[in-house]
Amino acid sequence: MPDPWRPSVTVAAVIERDGRFLVVEEQTPDGVKLNQPAGHLDPGESLVAAAARETLEETAFDFAPTQLIGVYLWRSTPLAGETVTYLRFAFCGELGAHDAGRALDQGILRALWMTRDELAARAAEHRSPLVQQCVDDYLNGVRHPLDLLFTHPSALTAAVVPAQAAAQVHGAANRPPPCAGTTRSI
Repeated sequence: MPDPWRPSVTVAAVIERDGRFLVVEEQTPDGVKLNQPAGHLDPGESLVAAAARETLEETAFDFAPTQLIGVYLWRSTPLAGETVTYLRFAFCGELGAHDAGRALDQGILRALWMTRDELAARAAEHRSPLVQQCVDDYLNGVRHPLDLLFTHPSALTAAVVPAQAAAQVHGAANRPPPCAGTTRSI
């Protein structure tokens, strides 16, 4: 059986301070682009942890997500490489300390602060149309509680043997009851 189609799961941090948003300039196969601190969900981590990690790696700022702005689906049409569909979870939260001595992630040229209008004026340089959409949703007050997200403890292990994963998906004994409480592991 061929592998089923899967979108690439990513996270992004929409961080506003004094009317300016924290963005990064990053080198991509399509040239230098602007993006929120963002990246892929790694095996064994929650969406919230991924957003905090990516922000630290790309900007050297600590970040604690407090709310989900939205979940976004976008299909890329790159100048170079394959078309990819992204499923992006965008968060806002509390900006923490900055570690000026910390090296930024590979490909990140710099972190900078831009107003909504400055960012919009450079739309041709956005990594995706989701960059502006997330900022606009944030400014329009779109927010959801983090307990909307549920991370089962099995997702927090870095590696799952394929046979074990199939048993977890198909085994009724491993399924939580519908609407089982409000406790969320994040």
